[in-house]
Amino acid sequence: MGKKQKAKTENSGSSSPVKKIAIVGLPNTGKSQVFNSLTGEYALVANYPLTTVEMKRTRCEIDGEPYEVIDTPGLHCLYIHSEEELIVRDMIFTDVPDIIIQCIDANQLKQSLTLTADLLELGIPMIISLNAIDETARRGVLIDSGRLSGLLGVPVVESRTVDSVDTRELKESLRSARRGKWNLHYGQVIDKGISDIESELPEQMSFKRKVAVLLLLADPFLVDYLREKYGREKVGQLQKKVNKIRRGFRGNFGRAINKKRGQWVTETAENSTKKQKLAPGEFSRAFGRLSRHPIFGLPILAIFLVTTFLLVTYVAAFLEAQLSALLLDPTVDFVERLFTAEDESIRSQFWHDFLIGHYGILTLGLFNAIGTILPILSVFFLMFGFLEDIGYIPNLCVLTKRIFARIGLTGKSIMPLVLGFGCKTMATLTTRGLQSRKEKFIAVYLIAFAIPCSAQMGIDMAIFGRIGIKAFMIGYGALVLIELCAGFALNKIIKEEEKSDFIQELPAIRIPSPKAIATKTYYRLYWFLKEAIPIFIIAVAALFLLDKTGVLDLTKTLMSPIVEGWLRLPRDIVDVLILAVARHEVAAGRTLEMVDAGELNYVQCIVTVVITTMFVPCFANVVAMCKQMGVKTGLAMAFAINISAFILAGILNWILIFTIGRWVL
Repeated sequence: MGKKQKAKTENSGSSSPVKKIAIVGLPNTGKSQVFNSLTGEYALVANYPLTTVEMKRTRCEIDGEPYEVIDTPGLHCLYIHSEEELIVRDMIFTDVPDIIIQCIDANQLKQSLTLTADLLELGIPMIISLNAIDETARRGVLIDSGRLSGLLGVPVVESRTVDSVDTRELKESLRSARRGKWNLHYGQVIDKGISDIESELPEQMSFKRKVAVLLLLADPFLVDYLREKYGREKVGQLQKKVNKIRRGFRGNFGRAINKKRGQWVTETAENSTKKQKLAPGEFSRAFGRLSRHPIFGLPILAIFLVTTFLLVTYVAAFLEAQLSALLLDPTVDFVERLFTAEDESIRSQFWHDFLIGHYGILTLGLFNAIGTILPILSVFFLMFGFLEDIGYIPNLCVLTKRIFARIGLTGKSIMPLVLGFGCKTMATLTTRGLQSRKEKFIAVYLIAFAIPCSAQMGIDMAIFGRIGIKAFMIGYGALVLIELCAGFALNKIIKEEEKSDFIQELPAIRIPSPKAIATKTYYRLYWFLKEAIPIFIIAVAALFLLDKTGVLDLTKTLMSPIVEGWLRLPRDIVDVLILAVARHEVAAGRTLEMVDAGELNYVQCIVTVVITTMFVPCFANVVAMCKQMGVKTGLAMAFAINISAFILAGILNWILIFTIGRWVL
């Protein structure tokens, strides 16, 4: 089983025992929203699977009682298919929550009831959070939550959308959480086999009936867990008993159990829903089909990209100008006058340079983050949040699956690659569910290589916005081509392995909540500033120190043959490359400053964006790469990526010089 997650603790000031609430459900069913509503904290919410890849715990008070609330990754059933699901089952089996809240998207009622059957069999008090009932109603499907509650024997709390939970009713229902109804029989032979295995299990074991059922289903992870907990000898005897029972059953054991459970799911769903004969048409389904269509999907993608580009170019530039005029320029003028009034001593000049000089921690560090990058990311995150919440991202995965299949990526590996445009580190962590090491290697490499994270992409759009949309098309077209070629080469080099089937859960296309998008944007900006501002200041201070000691000039001289000769970039691009080691947004901010100062021409601007996108995955992403692939492989990937960045950026530079250079230089 997986490792226990470290809990975040807060002093509740109460001596009452802390009850554990586990929030579980299929991917993309509103679990994080329920977590936010109960705890008052914020976990990222989006309309696509894999938003939550690790468990998050927090302690809080609900109606004066202390609780530990646990947000979990998506879980389809207790028969495990991935590492994320294994972590959730581990938590349930070892920590034994006092209450389980199962989130069910009303659009996926039957799929969710398969998990409900497993949870009812555990005998833990439960609550059902039934979300998006308004969407099913628009499709002519009416779910009777009272009838569903009666059939399951647990409270059912309704909400109109996945991202809108009735917090008051949900909190009140915690008092009425109870064990549900579960009296399903699989047949005389199977039921007797389950009882026989239960009697062989240790007395102190929790959920003995469920463990017995999973053993009979030959769960691939459960035996390892039991060996670790109770020893090889005891488990060996248990396996002999299980194999004897399975051999004594005529037919397919798993099929017989799943058939009975499937009948229960179907009956429960049919007895709690009513369907109109004429369901109203839906724009959302039509838009979803068009978004993943091989012909119509590309123009839709282009519309979203161009819209984002124009918003970042003009709206963000307007916000940047206003912020600079109201706050940043007056502050710099004040500091300038302050030091001008002082005697022009070496000490005074030092502090002038340190604060507002070429490598000033205010001008290049703090003000660069707040005055230049923050307006850009505000606009970009709003647009990105809109695309997340309407449910466009999974449809984009389906649109691109034919391309990814050519480079050895199928099945679950497509979503992590697309999620890399959000956060490369979290996208890398989602690859742990890939069973094929070849697919995992290619996905991890490509995420780190030529995919910009959302923060860098927003700033890159602002950079290209200074010189025109054609430059954006050339720069990102080159990155797409480089990424595809790298994937194709890795697919040919790495030994072929069994590929997973392409299975992508497609959420309903929804009209997003402006409040939800604004909240998500606020937290993304808050997290960015909290993490990035110290790094901005430290990185710029390091540059200042390197400049004053002469090390920076020496580094620029040593790198001159590569930077000025091969890449045909100015010496100061070394500043950008050094800053990229700390954080790519810092490097992109310095690039934007150079563009505004006229230090980069058309071709140089494109080449700089391309090399900084490929150069040095951020530190957190390197750690994630090492975690997924092993330290040696992860570091080797990072080294190969850096070498490739210089080689490919140089080739691109000379291609651009000999093609468009004569017209734009």
